[in-house]
Amino acid sequence: QVQLVESGGGLVQTGGSSRLSCTASERLFDSYAMGWFRQAPGKERELVAAISWDGVHQYYEASVKGRFTISRENSKASVYLQMNSLKPEDTATYYCAASSVTGTASSFSQHYGYLGQGTQVIVSS
Repeated sequence: QVQLVESGGGLVQTGGSSRLSCTASERLFDSYAMGWFRQAPGKERELVAAISWDGVHQYYEASVKGRFTISRENSKASVYLQMNSLKPEDTATYYCAASSVTGTASSFSQHYGYLGQGTQVIVSS
């Protein structure tokens, strides 16, 4: 069972930046895509970014494209989400995710079967 532990987040002002980190418990991490989901109060969970097993390809949801950057370090079994130009609508709980079915930067939420416990990001206006 893959375990994912997120860190980072917290309270940020509009226009500010924040960096989320996630470490996986297993080295099979190297073979699979990773992603970040978020869920705002009263809304469905959505996939906002994904990265291929080798870090070459990324997927971004339209509302974060150009502001968020996903990256990974396989040697550390870690994935990161750099968030810039944050907006109040980015306020949500952010979840690290791992796929067990694909190594590509899939945009399909169903491909990510493992989720971390989540870390909260609050963007104040």
